[in-house]
Amino acid sequence: MILRKYAHPTVVLEENGKSLLIDPGTFTAAAPELIRAAAAVLITHEHPVHADVDLVTAALDGQPTLTVWAPASVAALLPDRPDRVRVVAPGDSGIVAGFRVAVVGGAHAIIHPDLPVSANVSYIVEENVYHPGDSYFVPDEPVRTLLVPMSGPFAHLEKIIDFIRAVTPAGCVFASAGFVGIARGGPRRRIPGVDPSTLDLGVVP
Repeated sequence: MILRKYAHPTVVLEENGKSLLIDPGTFTAAAPELIRAAAAVLITHEHPVHADVDLVTAALDGQPTLTVWAPASVAALLPDRPDRVRVVAPGDSGIVAGFRVAVVGGAHAIIHPDLPVSANVSYIVEENVYHPGDSYFVPDEPVRTLLVPMSGPFAHLEKIIDFIRAVTPAGCVFASAGFVGIARGGPRRRIPGVDPSTLDLGVVP
């Protein structure tokens, strides 16, 4: 399986000629091209940088075989097509575009105690790649490749380090181009309790 990381949270997984697109948001200039090539789309939550609703709506209109998995808060913003838009919640699983996907998580990371917490589902693909969206939920299942939320009003270094330590993946991809400097230098050598020789942190162009 090939993982391609794009702007902010957007990721493409490719295997056996199929493309699975995760979180095509408004910060991702390549999103229109990526969704045209996708067999399916997974969306973690409704924030526009994770879900460009207009783009996904247009793709559902123009690509008759495209399927979308999304939480109820996002599905409510998309065309009413129950055969192609699946409303998912933690505990759900299935096969989409040939990829085995499990849904976990449920809540966005806390931005501030006075603000309501929005829904956020996280996806484990092929028991390998974990895309948490904007969540630091630690799944029960072991994963090899962790996408780490690095930027946003909810993110700070303590949470990021604790999340990586708790998940203990074989490798990480940092889900924010704005933190490339940190990704290539700092945490790999400085995560207490983690042997850096077992953890390969990096950015996939």
